[in-house]
Amino acid sequence: MPVNRFWKNNGLQLAWVVALVATLGSLYLSEILGYNPCKLCWIQRIFMYPLVILLGIAALKRDNKITTYVLALSIPGGLVSLYHYLYIKTDWFKAASSFCQENPCDFDYINWFGFITIPFMALTAFVLITVICFLLRRAVRNSDGLHFSM
Repeated sequence: MPVNRFWKNNGLQLAWVVALVATLGSLYLSEILGYNPCKLCWIQRIFMYPLVILLGIAALKRDNKITTYVLALSIPGGLVSLYHYLYIKTDWFKAASSFCQENPCDFDYINWFGFITIPFMALTAFVLITVICFLLRRAVRNSDGLHFSM
């Protein structure tokens, strides 16, 4: 199964690249362009930044068991990103959110093509990392002979 072999051999590196690009992108936006991250952006960073270290070490050691810990960060991080995106683009959560006073969470620093915002980019990164980890887990499970075929 060449597809399983691809994910087993390259999944950690791909997930690490996604996390690294997301982290460097967020640092570029805040430190170079001067965009002030809101509280929801900080929460997303708390979930993303450790992934660079965890995935980097796991990729070097070829430790495919790290996916459990990665998913424990990528799934809630993705949920925060989804909430933040919906907070910006809809009126669904406006009344319930009172934690973004000094730096508003619904300010659009970036709005490309009418839908690509900073939370959307973070959500994309979290989803990619999550999908890669699930594909990696399946590839490892299949290569270990733990699957049944009918």
